[in-house]
Amino acid sequence: MNKKTPLNNGMSPNLTTEVAVIGAGTSGLYTAFRLTSTGTYAGNQVQVFDLNSKLGGRLESVIMPGMNFYGELGGMRYLTSQEIVTTLIEGYPLKEKDVSKRTPILKDKMTPIDFPMGDNSKLLMYLRKEHFKQNAWQEKQKKGEKLTTRYYLNEADLGYSADQLFNKIIYDVLMADPSIADKYKDKIKKGPSKYEYTFELTSRDWDAIKPTLTYTFPDSPYHGRKVNDLGFWNLIKDQVSQEGYLFLANAGGYYSNTINWNAAEAFPYMVGDFSSGDIKYKTIQEGYDSIAYALANQYMECKGATIWSENKLLTFAKNTQNNGYTYELTMLNIPSNTKWSVFANSIVLGMPRASLELLDQDNFFFDRNENGTIQHHIKAVIKEPAYKILMGFEKPWWKELGIDSGHSITDLPMRQCYYFGTDPENDNSMLLGSYGDMNNETFWKALSDDTVLFEVKNNKHASLDELKELNDVQATKLMVDELMNQLREVHGDTVTIPDPYVTWFKDWTDEPFGAGYHAWKSGYDVGKVMQYMRQPVDTERIHICGEAYSDQQGWVEGAFCEAEKMLQKHFHLDWPNWLDPDYYLGW
Repeated sequence: MNKKTPLNNGMSPNLTTEVAVIGAGTSGLYTAFRLTSTGTYAGNQVQVFDLNSKLGGRLESVIMPGMNFYGELGGMRYLTSQEIVTTLIEGYPLKEKDVSKRTPILKDKMTPIDFPMGDNSKLLMYLRKEHFKQNAWQEKQKKGEKLTTRYYLNEADLGYSADQLFNKIIYDVLMADPSIADKYKDKIKKGPSKYEYTFELTSRDWDAIKPTLTYTFPDSPYHGRKVNDLGFWNLIKDQVSQEGYLFLANAGGYYSNTINWNAAEAFPYMVGDFSSGDIKYKTIQEGYDSIAYALANQYMECKGATIWSENKLLTFAKNTQNNGYTYELTMLNIPSNTKWSVFANSIVLGMPRASLELLDQDNFFFDRNENGTIQHHIKAVIKEPAYKILMGFEKPWWKELGIDSGHSITDLPMRQCYYFGTDPENDNSMLLGSYGDMNNETFWKALSDDTVLFEVKNNKHASLDELKELNDVQATKLMVDELMNQLREVHGDTVTIPDPYVTWFKDWTDEPFGAGYHAWKSGYDVGKVMQYMRQPVDTERIHICGEAYSDQQGWVEGAFCEAEKMLQKHFHLDWPNWLDPDYYLGW
């Protein structure tokens, strides 16, 4: 796997190209790869620009000193149901179960491996100062009993785990709408146990359901309203009480799942990604950001292909020079602090909401007076804060508790910790000490602004010089001290947790990303907004794509699907010969 893709942090004043791709994240690199690999454009006719000095956008795989495996600061896994990302990594056809017999698409080898979620009979849940194992609810159910917690749930909701209660809510709302219940009764099923629900709805089914699903509960203030117009928090509270909402927000592990985002969009997301027992997660042994580098390397094989790193798009305008190109882009070369111009006939903005908002909002494209619709639609998604703190330990202390992988969950501000792995040669181990989002972001922000950084410790398998090279990415001492207190509280007094010897902190709210991932707001016609963003102005060859305005937010697949739909409709590319022709790309 080649992660030394040549990047050009210089400039070429008055550069001309057919397509200027802004953003070397997954949607931008996929766009460049598809436009050139199909022969639609030569390498010099597609140029990629990015503010950063690395590739991958919100993917960032790192190796910590003293370890020989990757940890993930950004996106970290994929679902085998996501066919574009799976096919790019594993080859085609996917119906061939033996990966070694598939045909690769990208030349760089990526090794797909399972992303283990651990044994829930060992993994921990620590809520309202009470310890459980994650299978505690199911163990009680086997005995015909209900697990009691320190949440004052409705009588009808007692005994349900968080995943089961999410499923119950979604089942009840779907089946309360007579038209949905009648049409999809064979795909929405209740099991022999009251805790069991099965949703066999396809993505096409969900796209048919979401715009029409009506909230049909006569005693509710929301009766008769479209679920698309309701916030998920509003709906959850109405179904299971505010106390039930707090249980789901805390025990579910992610505050981002239960914020007041579009409830109709939340339904397939929850039963597809978080509440289903059939989910298969995988990752890449060489680091999940390998998918970005593999795309970049394939594009870079084309003569004239260039990735202009550390070059920031400031604005773009209609070209007034008579040189045959439609747009003039004004770039800022960061190393030299110099502005320069690029001329192009098409612009692809592979950028999330915050990055779009950092562009000149007074130009002809974003000007509220000229095109108020785009400003309205840019704000159709919620920017969700997210940060991660990786920690390196000299031994896998969690194995004393029988834990080898997966994550533990708490309502403490750390929220989750993932047990990433152990170097078999030396026992050095990596923990994702906190996977925080939304509500607890301000807790850590106050600590991350402190000036005293964590001081790396000696490690017999990593030199002090090597460790000190990471000084710029260390969490603050206050953050680490606080996090260690929380880790010890979550894991109890049956294990002694040593201090880490190194950390790595990433806050995705920093510019230019502005968020770790995104969620649709309620009240928007999501399908129309998605189509609109792929070409906001019919008369302009300016396109927006990426995870933020997809129906698989938070996933690389969302970025790929939006780019693919944009390329097929607006650049007239054919369906990829390596992708199952029946695969549904969404709206």
